[in-house]
Amino acid sequence: MPIMPDTKNWTWVLDRPCPECGFDATTITARDVAGLVRANAAAWPAVLQRADVAQRPDDSTWSPLEYAAHVRDVYRIFRVRLGLMLDEEDPVYPNWDQDETALAERYNAQEPAAVAREIVAAGSALAEAFDAIPDAAWSRPGRRSDGATFTIASFAVYLAHDPTHHLWDVRAAE
Repeated sequence: MPIMPDTKNWTWVLDRPCPECGFDATTITARDVAGLVRANAAAWPAVLQRADVAQRPDDSTWSPLEYAAHVRDVYRIFRVRLGLMLDEEDPVYPNWDQDETALAERYNAQEPAAVAREIVAAGSALAEAFDAIPDAAWSRPGRRSDGATFTIASFAVYLAHDPTHHLWDVRAAE
């Protein structure tokens, strides 16, 4: 089993291929991310039609439905964060606890067809927002509550790994 890089140091996602899903940020540009988001969002409705959509493979791994709801929310959260980076000077993003959200929103009890529609809509909205970024804005900064600092360009490429990895997670479990 591959050893994961230190995830507290988020930059590993930008510097080398993911040892699990193979995503390699060094092969894409920030302008590529809108297309990657659209393609990823378009792949989830088929996943959400699986018979085992709400089944967890084990106690510590999300079901395909939970992963899909998470990716939908990642698209929504990143859309908000992107807006902050475009509208404010070096904003700090509001904290988001993805595990708390999964429990509070009961990801595994959500309707798969609704999540399919929502993930496509959220992915489309985020992709459109990335497409609309003026060339001069890609270097605008923003920060997570843990202090990690991004430019819009690094933020975009960093984002591309998460939904790609989660699609790999659910396909690897097929």
